[in-house]
Parts: sequence; structure tokens; C-alpha cells
Amino acid sequence: MVDHNSLEETNANTVIQVDSLSANEFAVEIDGQVANGIFRVVNFMPFNAHADSVRSVLITKMVQRDASNPFNRWLRESMEGEIQPRRTVSIVAIDDQVEIRRWELKNAWIMSVGYSDFNTSNVELVEEQVTIAYESVVVKWS
Repeated sequence: MVDHNSLEETNANTVIQVDSLSANEFAVEIDGQVANGIFRVVNFMPFNAHADSVRSVLITKMVQRDASNPFNRWLRESMEGEIQPRRTVSIVAIDDQVEIRRWELKNAWIMSVGYSDFNTSNVELVEEQVTIAYESVVVKWS
């Protein structure tokens, strides 16, 4: 029997490993510091030959209390300042604890922040939805 998630049968006697990534193995870093509590990275498009507008990505994360958390520091600085603080945000693809690819979003700033519903009948964690705009992407292949 062939596990179709990780193997592909090429003929009756040969099985090869499929070269693919799992969507749940990733990390997000802000200026080189790992940002914990990330649920999802959505609408990430590192290359678009016809992009004339601001490029952005939506990062959904848990709301965290730690004031020294890199996301909390950046959010606070963004809300308090007149000038949007810029950062390098890295999205890192990982396979079996090995970095496979890294996308560095250069000169990134927080465009907006939203929250999932607050609901007394719901026991799920509150999600913080952060839209991050960026000027360019550097891709590093491992």
C-alpha cells in the first residue's frame, strides 16, 4: 500500500519519495526574531509580473500578552507613531526541521489589524489578523 501523502508509485516494483512541503511546517520571523503563535499566512504572492499596487500578506496569529513579543512591539510602535516603522518579515518553509526556502519581505509595514469575533458562546482563541504590506521580496533557496 502506498501512502499518497509522501510517496508516489512509479511502477509495480519502484516507489519514490515525493518532493513536497506540508503547509503546517513554517515559521515567521520579524527582523530575525521568531514570531510565535502564528496560525496562518494567507494570500502570499511573492512574485507578480503585473503588480502595480502595494503587495501585502495576511498573517493570522494568537493574541499574546507578552509586551516583548516581536509582533506586539511592532504593533505598539505602529499604533503610537506618526511614521510606520518598517521591518523585514521572513516566511520560512520548513521540512523535517530543515529550512527549505525563505522569503524575506523587505521594508514591510503594518497596514491594518483586525480581530476574530468576541463571543461568549465560543471557546476558541481570539485571532489577531495583521495585514502586512511590503516593498520587495528576496527569496533564499536552501
